[in-house]
Amino acid sequence: MNIENHVTAKTRYVESNGIRYAYRCFGSDKGTPLILLQHFRGGMDNWDPLVTDGLAQGRQVIVFNNAGVASTSGETPDTIDAMADHVAIFVKALELRKVDVLGLSIGGYVAQSFALRHADLIRRLVLVGTGPRNGEPPSDPRIREVAANAVPSLEDFLYLFFAPTESGQEAGKAFWERRHQRKDADVPSSVQTMQAQTAAIMEWRQPRGERYAELKRILHPTLVVNGQNDIMVPTINSFTLQQYIPNAQLILYPNAGHGSLFQYPQLFVEHMKLFLEAA
Repeated sequence: MNIENHVTAKTRYVESNGIRYAYRCFGSDKGTPLILLQHFRGGMDNWDPLVTDGLAQGRQVIVFNNAGVASTSGETPDTIDAMADHVAIFVKALELRKVDVLGLSIGGYVAQSFALRHADLIRRLVLVGTGPRNGEPPSDPRIREVAANAVPSLEDFLYLFFAPTESGQEAGKAFWERRHQRKDADVPSSVQTMQAQTAAIMEWRQPRGERYAELKRILHPTLVVNGQNDIMVPTINSFTLQQYIPNAQLILYPNAGHGSLFQYPQLFVEHMKLFLEAA
């Protein structure tokens, strides 16, 4: 039997509302499908096969490019809410009644908006390396400079995603090797995507009513995950998410940063399974 996985899953397309969404799905047909929402400028190939294949044991995992990102058509919106609406369009185009959602970084912003705007489509929510609207921004201006490099390098990822310790950097290099295993790699995201996502992040940092009040309306069971010292989306934001989302729990991994799920892939998968399979 030829069972597809992260490296071998064929790229598929579904069209709705004038956008042709690129996606890949693999894993079991049992249970609630898990949709993955990627980080700044990231596409389907930026996930860790150890994470995605681990999660696909017992459920269907779906990775996709949102509007305008990489091999999906159209233009990337410049607000988080518009990105979340595209997620809803995509989920409905696949005729899925309900999904679990894992959002990483800006994908976590989109996941929160999706949970608020399309609550009926979500069963459980996982927020990794992310923060609330009007949360605490990164303090070092170098972070934005490195994130905006035209072609992100291994050194950029090691700086932005992994702890500056020997073990953290070695974990980052191992992740880099794993994420480049696929031979038919997706096209990179465009300058338009980078600019639109940057504008969306800036808008997300602006207040909207009482600070953090909208988090109280996210009623789904929620798992918040981060590293002990996330320089991209400061870890204090993870505490805020856990404190204000009514049914949220928090896990922080030691000696880790923004890419904690890639630094501890097996442990992250185990924690995800415990959360997703809880009664």
